[in-house]
Amino acid sequence: MRVFETVDDIRSFRRRLTGTVGFVPTMGYLHQGHVSLVRRSKQLCDHTIVSIFVNPTQFGPSEDYDSYPRDIERDIRILSSEGVDAVFSPSVQEMYPLGMDVIVDPGPIANKLEGARRPGHFKGVATIVCKLFNIIGPDMAFFGQKDAQQIVVLHRVVTELHIPVKLVPCPTVREDDGLAMSSRNVYLTPGERLVAPTLYQALMLVRDKWLAGETSCDNLKNAARELLSQQPLIRLEYISIADPYTLEELDSLAGNKALVSLAAHIGRARLIDNIVLGFEEEVIDLDRR
Repeated sequence: MRVFETVDDIRSFRRRLTGTVGFVPTMGYLHQGHVSLVRRSKQLCDHTIVSIFVNPTQFGPSEDYDSYPRDIERDIRILSSEGVDAVFSPSVQEMYPLGMDVIVDPGPIANKLEGARRPGHFKGVATIVCKLFNIIGPDMAFFGQKDAQQIVVLHRVVTELHIPVKLVPCPTVREDDGLAMSSRNVYLTPGERLVAPTLYQALMLVRDKWLAGETSCDNLKNAARELLSQQPLIRLEYISIADPYTLEELDSLAGNKALVSLAAHIGRARLIDNIVLGFEEEVIDLDRR
């Protein structure tokens, strides 16, 4: 496995590859969710490249950019053991050589859900991912369903900008008790970790009530809120039942596919999670609407 820190070097390596290239963009501090993306890429592509870059433009001024967990040596050991072809781990200066004035604006869809609470977040995401796609030139790029809005936003960006890459959503990887794996789980104290699976339990409650015939989105969201309110350590920020392609809030699930998502604060950790309803798989099908 090769590790590159400059754009010129990773491009030179990429030009020498024959066959299909899969790409997994990450911010590092890898867990089994990231590993599942790497393994999916290796299943579908001849070569796999992983980036590790904590992108400053997707963090707000009061967010955790400086404290975001980092362990590049550990990450490289994990990726080497998985048989990755190359790792691209650039500096901020390498990725933003002239500053951070040039951005990619995904449009109104970036201002919903997470975007409404984290202004500018998806502009930063779209900008760095477009840069990475331009540098790596992958055939496929692999993203976790846990970041569902990111997938929807990036699908719109690559479609509108005619970027020749296929986005591959992959199922959320969970701990045994249902908690979605996240690099930010490291922020949880032991007591907070015990109650964190309630987020997934709330999503499952929505699913179970929907399967039992409940179609009112207000009723479904209220049931989830009631469950979460029983845990004083959890501060719910939002729960949403939305169209999975437009992210517009739904009133009813009668005949509709849906993305059920939430965000909550548990101690110093802000965690997100989601499930989809009405799909054959556990991910949003980007090829069907």
